[in-house]
Amino acid sequence: MQLRTGYFWLFLIALTWSCQQQPPVDFATQVKPILNKECIICHGGVKKQGNFSVLFREEALGQLKSGAYGIVPGHPESSEMILRLTSTDPEERMPYEHDALPQEQIDLLTRWIKEGAQWGEHWAYQSIREVTPPMASDDWVTNDIDRFILKAAKEQGLQLSPQADPATLARRVSLDLIGYPDEGPATVRYLADPSEANYQAMVDSLLASPHYGEKWTSMWLDLARYADTKGYERDDSRDIWRYRDWLIRAFNADKPYDQFITEQIAGDLLPHPSEDQYIATAFHRNTMTNDEGGTDNEEFRVAAVLDRVNTTWEALLGTTFACVQCHSHPYDPFRHEDYYRFMAFFNDTRDEDTYDDYPRLRHFDSLQTAQYQQLNQWMDTHVSETQKQAIDHFVKTWQPAYNSLRCDDFTNAELSDTKWLAMRNHSSARLSRVYLGNNEKLVLRVVLHRPGGIWRIHLDQPDGPVIGTLNLNAFQGKRGWIIHEMPIKPVEGHHDLYFTYDNASLQDPLATGVRFDWFYFTNAFPGNHQPGYQEARDEYWSLVNAPMETTPILMDNPPPMHRVTRIFERGSWLSLGDTVSPGTPASLNPFPEGAPANRLGLARWMTDPENPLLARTLVNRLWKQLFGFGLVETLEDLGSQGAACSHPALLEYLSWQFIHDDAWSMKKLLRTIVLSSTYRQDSHISESQLAADPKNKYLARGPRLRLTAEQIRDQALARCGVLNPEMYGPPVMPYQPDGIWNSPYSGLKWNKSKNQEQYRRALYTYWKRTAPYPSMIAFDGVGREVCSARRIVTNTPLQALVTLNDSVYLDLSRKLADRAAQDTPDKTKKVSNAYTIMTGQPISQASLTALVALFEQGKAAYELDPELTRHMCGTVEPDSDYASLVLVANAILNLDEVITKS
Repeated sequence: MQLRTGYFWLFLIALTWSCQQQPPVDFATQVKPILNKECIICHGGVKKQGNFSVLFREEALGQLKSGAYGIVPGHPESSEMILRLTSTDPEERMPYEHDALPQEQIDLLTRWIKEGAQWGEHWAYQSIREVTPPMASDDWVTNDIDRFILKAAKEQGLQLSPQADPATLARRVSLDLIGYPDEGPATVRYLADPSEANYQAMVDSLLASPHYGEKWTSMWLDLARYADTKGYERDDSRDIWRYRDWLIRAFNADKPYDQFITEQIAGDLLPHPSEDQYIATAFHRNTMTNDEGGTDNEEFRVAAVLDRVNTTWEALLGTTFACVQCHSHPYDPFRHEDYYRFMAFFNDTRDEDTYDDYPRLRHFDSLQTAQYQQLNQWMDTHVSETQKQAIDHFVKTWQPAYNSLRCDDFTNAELSDTKWLAMRNHSSARLSRVYLGNNEKLVLRVVLHRPGGIWRIHLDQPDGPVIGTLNLNAFQGKRGWIIHEMPIKPVEGHHDLYFTYDNASLQDPLATGVRFDWFYFTNAFPGNHQPGYQEARDEYWSLVNAPMETTPILMDNPPPMHRVTRIFERGSWLSLGDTVSPGTPASLNPFPEGAPANRLGLARWMTDPENPLLARTLVNRLWKQLFGFGLVETLEDLGSQGAACSHPALLEYLSWQFIHDDAWSMKKLLRTIVLSSTYRQDSHISESQLAADPKNKYLARGPRLRLTAEQIRDQALARCGVLNPEMYGPPVMPYQPDGIWNSPYSGLKWNKSKNQEQYRRALYTYWKRTAPYPSMIAFDGVGREVCSARRIVTNTPLQALVTLNDSVYLDLSRKLADRAAQDTPDKTKKVSNAYTIMTGQPISQASLTALVALFEQGKAAYELDPELTRHMCGTVEPDSDYASLVLVANAILNLDEVITKS
């Protein structure tokens, strides 16, 4: 120890002199990377060997098991951390059983402690600040984005590229803004006269296109884990397409991003929410529901809540948060309890893994809308506002009801397929912790399987006082589910209810006599002494019972049904720890003063300009869509373990502009980017550029990327002249080979859409989680069981099997051949036309020669095989010339210049 101490005095003399010559050590960029790489695996959020952790400053400065202190600010000679890093004893030296740290890293850590061991924050968790763009006097610069890129390029010794040719640029910006090559008037004008004014006019036209919303919705559906099925074993159908349509309309209207997020997180909690605001909350109803019999509904309810927490952080806040479910974050400043305080915002929602996906918003048709308006007009005059809100809520949602799957303590009863309360003769079941609130009516959804029987409600015990009796003879002859109102005795407070069922006519002891879906405790329809009462009551019950299309939505429990949130010990939902209240991590911006402690308050916290993550994450995501990678490549993790930001000042600048100058307008942000010279660069790469920056990290050239699965399909439809521009509505089923679906129990079949529905854009294609549309997966679409913050840049050669063989592309090859053959009998001209139609560029002589040779080879083969010729032509009569042109068109659909954005 004396030797070590002596070493330190000599070392500190040198260190003191050195510190005078150098700027202070920066924790985030210099110290934190060393701690994360070398120390935190044993001294972090998961492990705290020796009671030493370097995740949080107060832990790092705490006393160790040995009684010493790991870090003593200002005194590296007394800091056990430095003593262990410099020890020559292999049993003491750290990192244990690993190579010693390089001396320069030890020197850096020592100097950092000498300077006071200031902790600091990672840049992603600091408030966004205003940045002044670098000065630049260069003709290449078009807007402020270019000033940042030019500065970085000069620092890297890179030569920036000239602007791409007009056809390439028009195709690029069309693909990026609307998802397929545009042929509208503004684009035609730009191609005829590629002036700056015409380029800007083309961009504005694309941003104003109704198909803009479709393109950006395709991006968002991955984040929302959107699918037309529920997932898991049965993977049954789910009607949630109105949420997809809400997204399209929101993007087209350029809904400010703070409002866009607020409505998806908490649209139901806004004052007097509209139908659209309810539908927006389906963002978090895209979680999966397990319809398999024998599963634990609470387990999968909890799984859905956890998914909402993880998705909110990954998709909207660009942060890995899922690991905090089990322990404090190993690398970033989030504690174990932060996860459950955040989870509490979502844990009080009404959904409970029910087969029918309750709660659901019921959609009125025109006649029902008129009835609803009449009912509202009567209530405006004759009932209180509180009564009106309760009636309105129940008519629209059948909520708040107790789901029968919460029943337990069965005697000769069960949850049928773990979904509905099923009762046999002489049976009983319990519904626990029901708030009766002196209500005098019970509305229930019931189906009768056997004639007759008496159903009773007992208070607190199976043989307790009867507070309600239902004679099921009243349902004789009625088929299917029935919504029925029955009187009950008013009782105050929370109680366990025991249901009993007896039916003397039910001889089979195993036969189910009756099933129940949900129970809604309420009062009689109000205003019984008011004029028009009977008509209003009839309209109310007509709407309650009417069959309607629905959309799953989020909705919170009313206070009497509040659900308590507790910490899961080691992340297990079966090991419950302390109770927590809703809250956000103390390491980020404070929760807004006066904001409610619910999802609406959470949305306000997220959209507060002081929140460091929301705007940065969105800016980074839009940049990735345009350039193929984000300014931070790891879109899902801006934190200390994510990729380094290639242009930190630019990300800061754009994020500040997005909030303050653009007022959260995504269209303004996109317009700024695509008008920059950075975006407009030619994508050709020189040998020097490839050697200096192979991944184009510093953007000295334009993007060159494989198109997404949706873009490849949509481009082919558009260029072949068959794209159906119809928007919105239920999903469609274009061509798909037989045998793709094998759905147990659900009985779902792929029924190919008729007429022009098969030519609708890719985002309208029915998305089944367990068997997504094959060409989507071949082009690296995602499964959507969970949120996907970014897709890989797709490039597998197996994709040629789709574009060359899929029946969709064979059909489109015929359409392209038809379009190319218009007004010319010459085969060479047809081939040239087909190429230009698909690429927007004139064909080179080498490509023309190759494709004409393919035409001739195909024709020779087809003349010898009439059956193959009929197959290629899709006609009864074989035509070898036409089949050969179809073959060439099919090859063109697979060309690199067609399926790549350059």
